[in-house]
Amino acid sequence: MKRLLIIGCGDVGLRVAMLLRPRHRIYALTRDAERCAALRDHGLTPLTGDLDRPATLAGLAGLAHDVIHLAPPPAAGTADTRTAHLIAALGRGRSLPQHFVYISTSGVYGDCSGDLTHETRPLRPGTDRARRRADAEQRLREWGARSGVCVSILRVPGIYAADRLPVARIERGTPALLPQDDSYVNHVHADDLARMVVAALHRGQANRSYNASDDAPQKMGDYFDLVADRFSLPRPPRVPRAEARAVLPAMLYSFMSESRRLTNSRVKQELRVRLRYPTVHEGIAAALARQEQRHVR
Repeated sequence: MKRLLIIGCGDVGLRVAMLLRPRHRIYALTRDAERCAALRDHGLTPLTGDLDRPATLAGLAGLAHDVIHLAPPPAAGTADTRTAHLIAALGRGRSLPQHFVYISTSGVYGDCSGDLTHETRPLRPGTDRARRRADAEQRLREWGARSGVCVSILRVPGIYAADRLPVARIERGTPALLPQDDSYVNHVHADDLARMVVAALHRGQANRSYNASDDAPQKMGDYFDLVADRFSLPRPPRVPRAEARAVLPAMLYSFMSESRRLTNSRVKQELRVRLRYPTVHEGIAAALARQEQRHVR
């Protein structure tokens, strides 16, 4: 049985683990000892370690045949020291992983002015948050080329699921941009993302990146309107960009300042992923059906 190590085993990591558990012994790195029991309940073997403390990572060397890296970078700076520490720890083993899948962000492209965005587009991250992700990608590419480890990178946009919809934001009445000022955003359902991760583990090419997105980029305000309508909530008010800059939190406004439409042909053609939720319409419908089932029970 192959040994798999998941770094950062949160919601998406657990979805991945449930898909792979029948054929793998799965280890999950956590820095929170209190999470160990929950990880065991899911059939995983927890390992305690902190990517910010390299001395705690010694047990990772030579442990796993494959690695899935979902942990975020540090909260500040432009370098991902956590990924650097992970690479160093894995490199101390007698054997290296065969496959390494890294979950990055579509933010590494920066603002594309609404253009169709392929994986070959040069990276121009516009925030330190995205620069840290680009730094991790570069470190992993160099490590893969140097060591022979097959590194595949998934560039992920906004993740949603039944419990990850912007309902609370809409209930608070947080404004969206006027249509003429609005930006294109991209989404992927958490279940489809988990299936993309598994596909990348099995079919991902070395030093290859993949846009892990659904089929339907849309304006951000249209997405909020859709969620509001389906959950019988008032639509968010629309404001011009100048007003949004003044009233919205800086991080939220930064997401509104970048516009791109991701292409996902590599995911579908090379990884052979068939989306269960090709648009947010199907994903939201599934969330409502799940909600109705709970009410019936």
